[in-house]
Amino acid sequence: MKLTNKTVLITGGGSGIGKAISLLFAAQGATVHILELNLEAASQVVAEIESQGIGKAFAHSVNVTNQSDLQSLVAGIEQIDILVNNAGIAHVGNLEKCTEEDFQRVFDVNVKGAYNSLFAVIPKMKAQGQGVILNMASIAAVVGIADRFAYSMSKGAIYAMTLSVARDYMAAGIRCNSISPARVHTPFVDGFIAKNYPGKEEETFEKLSQSQPIGRMAQPAEVASLALFLCSDDAAFITGNDYPIDGGFIKLNN
Repeated sequence: MKLTNKTVLITGGGSGIGKAISLLFAAQGATVHILELNLEAASQVVAEIESQGIGKAFAHSVNVTNQSDLQSLVAGIEQIDILVNNAGIAHVGNLEKCTEEDFQRVFDVNVKGAYNSLFAVIPKMKAQGQGVILNMASIAAVVGIADRFAYSMSKGAIYAMTLSVARDYMAAGIRCNSISPARVHTPFVDGFIAKNYPGKEEETFEKLSQSQPIGRMAQPAEVASLALFLCSDDAAFITGNDYPIDGGFIKLNN
């Protein structure tokens, strides 16, 4: 197992990609701490992990936008080997359809939330002399996607934040990388389609799937597998990089 004796913090680990990462990392021997606004969702993932006997897991109710709460939580965990900054929200709309409130909400969760997690965890990793950080960016950070103004802004910040942290803390033994998925089939996607395209769910799902050259959306478990590699010792020589997992979207979508 690749993560034996490793302690991992996963923000937004109660659903979608975060849940897949939580399950896989626990199966690989890690002690997983799931940080979630939705404690019920986090507790369900913990119960699933425990029922399968695949690792240790703990659920924590915390809002990543609250720096003091995050610091208090991190202070109570003796060792943190890996941080996965996964918590995030989406917003659909171009600049004119993005209100100040919309912009602030996306910024607070996606950008400030990641900053708060880094701010709380990095001093502990420095004291340990080692650590791994994985940030969840998006292809929206590097390509233009229609009607995703605020979301693209936030993921561009994550992309740049990854490079900065990798550079500044390399000498402290801390690695930092990011993953940039294209569309991933999560409950959020199903909810978005049901809300915005009632009666046309199947047709819309197929259209969105075909926007990737490979002809389908990614599965959360596929993103989790890439996360596992980057957080394991197999990737010990890798830092300061972003890894698209996009079904050919960036290079082949022409």
